[in-house]
Amino acid sequence: MTQMKATARRQGAESFTHTVSIGEHELTIDEPPEQGGADLGPSPQELLAASLAGCTAITIEMYAKRKGWELDDLEVEADYEPADPGSPTKFKLTIKLPPGLSEEQIERIGLIAAKCPVHRTLDGDAIFEERIETAPSSQD
Repeated sequence: MTQMKATARRQGAESFTHTVSIGEHELTIDEPPEQGGADLGPSPQELLAASLAGCTAITIEMYAKRKGWELDDLEVEADYEPADPGSPTKFKLTIKLPPGLSEEQIERIGLIAAKCPVHRTLDGDAIFEERIETAPSSQD
């Protein structure tokens, strides 16, 4: 199974802006001003919703391509309501399909959407392993 790694590095001392490196890619994350950020990129929670929307869309498109179905105007929205302590997190997926698909195709797409890796990860049990390291001081 492929292991993935993302590394966040602070961009400046005055905000929560970070550059996240993922393989050969970089993106900026931040918090909105009302949370003390500079709004120079999406928040980590917005990226979670973006991951779910993007993964769902790609999973549907891969399936449709294998079936020879045209889904040129596919759109997936993921609304995300962070959980209060002790409450479940709520995701609302809206899948917008082009006209002309049969009821069977629509039903199948609905089943396939829930099989995207991000959806399965969020729906399952996660195990977190945390380790804290300190950098050597400059006096050493």
